Amino acid sequence: MKRKIEKLQVNSATLIRSASLILILALITPCFTNAQAGKTNFAGDWTLNAEKSTMPQGGQGGGGGMRMGGGNFVATQEANLLTVVRTRTGQDGQPTIITMKYTLDGKESVNTSPRGDSKSIAKWSADGKSLTIETSRTMDMNGESTTMKSTEVWVLTDAKTLTVKATRQGPNGDVKSNMVYEKK
Repeated sequence: MKRKIEKLQVNSATLIRSASLILILALITPCFTNAQAGKTNFAGDWTLNAEKSTMPQGGQGGGGGMRMGGGNFVATQEANLLTVVRTRTGQDGQPTIITMKYTLDGKESVNTSPRGDSKSIAKWSADGKSLTIETSRTMDMNGESTTMKSTEVWVLTDAKTLTVKATRQGPNGDVKSNMVYEKK
């Protein structure tokens, strides 16, 4: 009988420890899974509304819309990662898929493309409603190394409208655009 009581006491102590651990995990897990809670979610299939957008002079071929981040795209946002996939038609008429990934924790993200590596830092506003992505890309053109810097500010103006204000350093000063996208 004494052994049964001791065994019961040991089992109940183990049970209490296990229950405590489960309770702690239940309380902590939402903190990790909701690390982005309260922050805007930019996920969606976005179509450029050219009429509502302000593109720099020169249009798509002269440094305008497409180079300033214009054009349709699909964004996915999971935990601490924003992935932007754009499909563009090249000069040869063939589609090209460009994928950019940004960590949403303020750490540097590196994306590689035929034009060179780009290094970006994405930072949330204090209220979590806008995301600023600062990018620096060094390219070799005609034997010269050139660094281009750009800043994009992403804001949902409503559930189906995304505004991306972009500024890119150009040879003649800053080039700005205000791109408006609608969710499909």
